[in-house]
Amino acid sequence: MKKVGKTYIFESPPLIIGSAGVAGKKEGEGPLKNDFDMVFEDTTMGQESFELAESAMLHDAIIRALASANVSPKDVDFVMTGDLLDQCTGSCFALKDLEMPFIGMYGACSTMALTLCNSAMLVSAGANICVAGASSHFASSERQFRYPLEYGGQRPPTAQWTVTGAGCAVVQNQKNIDPEKLQNAVKISAVHIGTITDLGIKDANNMGAAMAPAAARTIADFLNDTHTIPDDYDLILTGDLGFTGSKLL
Repeated sequence: MKKVGKTYIFESPPLIIGSAGVAGKKEGEGPLKNDFDMVFEDTTMGQESFELAESAMLHDAIIRALASANVSPKDVDFVMTGDLLDQCTGSCFALKDLEMPFIGMYGACSTMALTLCNSAMLVSAGANICVAGASSHFASSERQFRYPLEYGGQRPPTAQWTVTGAGCAVVQNQKNIDPEKLQNAVKISAVHIGTITDLGIKDANNMGAAMAPAAARTIADFLNDTHTIPDDYDLILTGDLGFTGSKLL
């Protein structure tokens, strides 16, 4: 792993050997509906609270990702996941029965990218298999950051709709991988950790505008460090900037 500017480039890229994404009913009606491994019509997951439902979704995504990678929990060196609840509560309850060394991470809309970046760096540093994941639930995040649904507050046009779902990826060291897995694996060639960029947006219902400056700075710094341009990539993805934030970006 070598550092170029603020970007870390892997000489032996870590590999994503398995992944899974599960989602709620609303997400299952959207343009990505055919890309989810499972869509849950009951967004309570049969649980007593939305927070427990979020944990159940993350647990399900982790199990599916491990199965797709043909990896047992006992073979995992570290699992890094995060959510939108206090002290990564959703992740803790999702993992408490899986017996895997757990590192809780919080990055809000960047949590999945953050856990992937750190998993890749740990694998590059000598770990064999890491699991990266993230989860959120619309109803639990509304209660955490705005108003409970029961309050019936008006949603302004700039407000996003936080996803109900969870995603997970299994990252492995290239040196120890089965040749058959190598063919279908996705390489993580480089990682770039962004810098907090606060331009003073204080509207809790316009998070896209608050996040857009950091997204723009991170993308620009990465392109500069790697001497690449946007046309070199099939996709450039960010956290949920919404319509307003995407326009600003």
